[in-house]
Amino acid sequence: MQLSRRTLLTMLPASTLLAVAAPLRARAAGRPAATTATSAADPGANHAALLANTVAIFAGTAESNARPEVAAKLAAIDSTARTRLTALDGAGPGELFKGVALGTSDANLNTSYQYLYEIALATRTPGPAASDLREDTSVQRRVIDGLVLLHDTYYGDQSKGYYGNWFNWEIGISASVSRILVLLKDELAAYRPDLTTTYVSSMDAYLRNGKDGDVDLDSRFHTGANLADITTNRILQGAVTGDDARVVKAVADQLTVYATVDPYRPRHGVTDGFYADGSFIQHDSVAYTGSYGKVLLTRAVQTVKILEGTDYLGTDADAGTENDSDTGTGTADLVAVVRGWVADGFAPLIFEGWMMEIVKGRGVSRTATGYTDVAVVVEAVVDLSGHSTGADATALQGYVKFVRQTSKAALDPAVFVSPVSVARYADILADTSVPAADLGDAESHTAFNAMDKTVHRRPGYAFALARSSDRISKYEYMSGENLMPWFQGDGAHYLYLAGQDQTRSFGIDYYTTVSPYRLAGVTAPVETRRTIPELYGTAWYDNPERGFTSSSESQNTYVYFPRGTNTVSGGARLGAYGAVGLVLGDDVAYAAKQAGELPDDFVVHRNATATKSWFMLDDEIVVLAAGVGDAAGRAVTTTLDSRIAAASDAVTVTGRLRDGAAWPGGGGTAPGPVAWLRYADAGQGISVGYVFLDGGGDSRPTVTLDTVTRSRRVVRTSNPDTPVTKRVFSLSVDQPDGARRLSMAHALVPNATERQLKAYRAGHGHDGGRHDGGREHGNGAGRGPLSVVANTTRVQAVEHRGLSLLAVNTFTPGTHRADRLSIDGAASVLLRTSNDGTVSISVCDPTMRRKTVSVTVRGRWLRAVSSDDGVRVRKVPGGTRIDVDTHRTHGRSLTAQLR
Repeated sequence: MQLSRRTLLTMLPASTLLAVAAPLRARAAGRPAATTATSAADPGANHAALLANTVAIFAGTAESNARPEVAAKLAAIDSTARTRLTALDGAGPGELFKGVALGTSDANLNTSYQYLYEIALATRTPGPAASDLREDTSVQRRVIDGLVLLHDTYYGDQSKGYYGNWFNWEIGISASVSRILVLLKDELAAYRPDLTTTYVSSMDAYLRNGKDGDVDLDSRFHTGANLADITTNRILQGAVTGDDARVVKAVADQLTVYATVDPYRPRHGVTDGFYADGSFIQHDSVAYTGSYGKVLLTRAVQTVKILEGTDYLGTDADAGTENDSDTGTGTADLVAVVRGWVADGFAPLIFEGWMMEIVKGRGVSRTATGYTDVAVVVEAVVDLSGHSTGADATALQGYVKFVRQTSKAALDPAVFVSPVSVARYADILADTSVPAADLGDAESHTAFNAMDKTVHRRPGYAFALARSSDRISKYEYMSGENLMPWFQGDGAHYLYLAGQDQTRSFGIDYYTTVSPYRLAGVTAPVETRRTIPELYGTAWYDNPERGFTSSSESQNTYVYFPRGTNTVSGGARLGAYGAVGLVLGDDVAYAAKQAGELPDDFVVHRNATATKSWFMLDDEIVVLAAGVGDAAGRAVTTTLDSRIAAASDAVTVTGRLRDGAAWPGGGGTAPGPVAWLRYADAGQGISVGYVFLDGGGDSRPTVTLDTVTRSRRVVRTSNPDTPVTKRVFSLSVDQPDGARRLSMAHALVPNATERQLKAYRAGHGHDGGRHDGGREHGNGAGRGPLSVVANTTRVQAVEHRGLSLLAVNTFTPGTHRADRLSIDGAASVLLRTSNDGTVSISVCDPTMRRKTVSVTVRGRWLRAVSSDDGVRVRKVPGGTRIDVDTHRTHGRSLTAQLR
């Protein structure tokens, strides 16, 4: 197998880091290390450097804080602290802070510790513009007194604690406390010298999903971003107590998080983390780059900064290597790994400064925007660039500028965690020698098959697709967040158009006003479902006798983030083009209930049926669906698209029927077969076209354009009760009860003009002028028709002759034929012929279970010019056979060039 630069960048340094972890573990256990790479000549010096670095991260330095660009950040720190002090003054019975009742709410206890940290932080910010709270001993002692009160009354008795969410007890509270112990180390020693060790002992006791008060790498709770959080806390605890063994073991434990996940040989059974294709998974099966992935990115970069100047990751001299930077060899390796995450895991998911919805889990129901999400990533990239050199540093700095330049929301660096990062961000923006540049190509196709997600990008748009399977969850619901998530992983798509403020099209208001049964791209039965709180009266299904508690494995499996039961979900990538297939399936809860494995009062839902493909080209995304219907005979709605607009926007829908008649205007069901429709929102200056293709049956879509007002609380119980009014456009195909199963075929055309849409019907396709290796075509001359080759539940295929591209998905055992291709079993295949006659082929196993996929190209024999390892080409009667070893490729595309 030939490893790409991306794979090498991501995998090799991680392996090196794991090698660094072994002697660290020996050091933690007091055993001699095999090499001197991690010998601790002076633990005290290491701890002093670590603590100084930590204070600098959160409070800034005298140099950074003297910068005028940092003044707003310092003002925010000061303002927050004063607000907390006012709340501290106004506290009533059963409170440390006014309005934050204690005794039964773990969230409020966590918040109380966070407020104490925010006060402590303001007392440690240096510089001329720092708060006058700086080094105010009386304020620091008020914080310490608050720690004493919380410990004595609400935290110190472990027999009474640990109610509610495990995260607050094992991570959230410990994070605030550990930082306070660092910030107020000297005053604690003078005022309450016993309190630090008391708290560390209690934090160990609350690490109940660990082992003997420490991390347990075999625990399902100590993985991914959670493990990074826990170990960062323990690094700080070890430094303030002088416990070097705690520090070195925590570093070694954290290094395991950075190893690329091998799904076939998971370490400690853990599947959480980054994969070779850039996917990130948390909770075993949730696509989570935009939430937990951000947390892990932040922690990784903070670890680099915290450990700078220490020997915990080794030194260049120890390793016998040359390095241009001041960081150790292990640090350089860690930086290289995280750079790979940014380039391959994050950048494809960020469009014009907006984090895509498909990787945010339950976070899609929060009021923070996709722009806010990306601010976290930008800060990490800013800091990462400071630990990189040469072309790597330039690329990261250029990306920071690119996000700033393309984002439709001004990034306020005052939201950064570190004042030092604010100053460095200003330096990057002011550096005229660094050009703004994306980390990827403007035309790209990213197959995140390890997490069942796909991103297709062109200069004018980005198309993001959310899938699910028996490996990846259909959605995530938890803690009253994302209350109506049922179809978010059933082929829901998000079409982001360039130059737009994405808050006007997506984000919290999209989920608030668009029906959960009519998300763009979804096929759903017509029924009304109830949320978890409506069904059970709590935020989870509570049945301890049957294994259902707030954080039990059964709760995770059947309530919080259920997987699907379907095996086909994935697709091939060939250059900047892609094919994706999905067979809808029920979730595991429905299957378990049918098998009698769940309690009688546990409510489950049956899915509709459909076999779907998405063929992602230049000017269009072609969507095929077959077998669309319902095994139970229910009515079914397939939503081709849903979009929102401001209530005052002038939204229009125009189009033509196949008989040439104009679309009658407004909403309703089409009076006859439709050729094309065009949605336009003059308020946003956007348009989307919908071309109905031959091979899709006699589908007569329905257009609705309603004004909808709902509260943001309908999707998340803790959201403010803020009403949102939007015009909601929906284009759907509706099937009544008992209807026969349908086939459908249409193309989504971003930024479409009416002239462009008319051209599809004139030539049964369209050429946008970027085909045939980039040759420009005049209007009408050289047009390559787009045609549906097959559209059944066995095989779906399209051909674009302007691109010389044939794209095929197959779904069942047996031999399938599509144009010049014969394909054995379930597969995804792209075949393209270039101007010089070279034929490129890409093959993927969308089940991730097949050992071999065989494809025959009928016609004259083609010799192999080049191929990936595992691809064999041979002559057979009537054509060329390509046998592809897909065993343990985990959905990766394998390619060959033939001539």
